[in-house]
Amino acid sequence: MFKLPELEYSYDALEPHIDTETMKIHHTKHHAGYIDKLNRALSNFNVDPKMTIEQVVRSLHNYVPTDLYWDIRHNAGGHMNHTLFFQMMSPKGGGEPKGELAERLKQAFGGFKGFQERFTSSAMSRFGSGWAWLLLDEKDNIFIKSTANQDCPMTERKKILLGIDVWEHAYYLNYQNKRAEYIEKWWNVVNWEFVEARYRLLKKKR
Repeated sequence: MFKLPELEYSYDALEPHIDTETMKIHHTKHHAGYIDKLNRALSNFNVDPKMTIEQVVRSLHNYVPTDLYWDIRHNAGGHMNHTLFFQMMSPKGGGEPKGELAERLKQAFGGFKGFQERFTSSAMSRFGSGWAWLLLDEKDNIFIKSTANQDCPMTERKKILLGIDVWEHAYYLNYQNKRAEYIEKWWNVVNWEFVEARYRLLKKKR
């Protein structure tokens, strides 16, 4: 039902911040693995083949049988999270956001530096495997949250603007157990153009 999306850049394009081998394994093994397991789980009952991964993640509570719920939630979340994560990075990334998103971060966190510190803290404090996110809620409030494992905020009706994978497979080959160093380097590849486009798409019309 679902296929592994191609990256918009080569595996070595994020060097030296994210190494080639990590990108290759992360994409072709971990991301692909979630898709394979999701497809197997979905094959166990009738599901609309036209559903997008966003629709699967958002409507889990409505149609997934109880005995398959956590299997599908974990693997659908893994597919959705990684699809966005790879788009949220770019060889031309780094710097700071501009325009309306920059103003929202200033209002919420006192500026980009304040946001960066809070986001980094959330990523560092996630015990074990998981993610840190910049999100919009149903009322368009902007906030930071971390989630465990492959839980996707979309399942709880939150809108994802930015996310960082802090599973060890995202950084261990190059940074070993130094999560803080990985996060510091990751800021250099954040695709703010993509994040700003998501903000314009997802925010409530004012």
